[in-house]
Amino acid sequence: MRTALLTLLTLAYPPLVYFCLDQVEPRWLALLLAGLALARALATRERLWLAAAAGTLLLAAASALGNALLPLKLYPVLVNAALLVLFGLSLYYPPSVIERLARRQTPELPPAGVRYTRRVTQVWCGFFVLNGGIALATAVWASDAAWALYNGLIAYVLMAVLFGAEWLWRQRVKAAHG
Repeated sequence: MRTALLTLLTLAYPPLVYFCLDQVEPRWLALLLAGLALARALATRERLWLAAAAGTLLLAAASALGNALLPLKLYPVLVNAALLVLFGLSLYYPPSVIERLARRQTPELPPAGVRYTRRVTQVWCGFFVLNGGIALATAVWASDAAWALYNGLIAYVLMAVLFGAEWLWRQRVKAAHG
């Protein structure tokens, strides 16, 4: 339940920031970000997510101290960077993230499945690089509305498209390999 609430708040973060901009100064919105960071830190014992929570607290502090919006807009960049590190490290220290997920349904994953899941993990790494780069560009150079649109909607649509395309491709691969 706590993880679902954290995920929902993280997903809703860009639109919340955008819709509150006219009513609330960035220093007060930083409290929302700090709350997310503290909730994430309390919900995990994993070093990566603790580091991401610490980075989030730094963004919130920078926003609060300078009453600046930019640190708040950098949160999606931080999320993409954390996911890139998580997925990327799993390529160097197997099993990959996607392999771990696949083994929940197929504990005896064949070697071809391990190779496939490794490739999918690499694709997600590429996605996080691209998505994080666009999130950074929208934070620095785009309007607040463009930032919220990309990070609060378009990025999620792109993730859904990648999930769907991979699922369709996986069905073809499974059919081809029996």
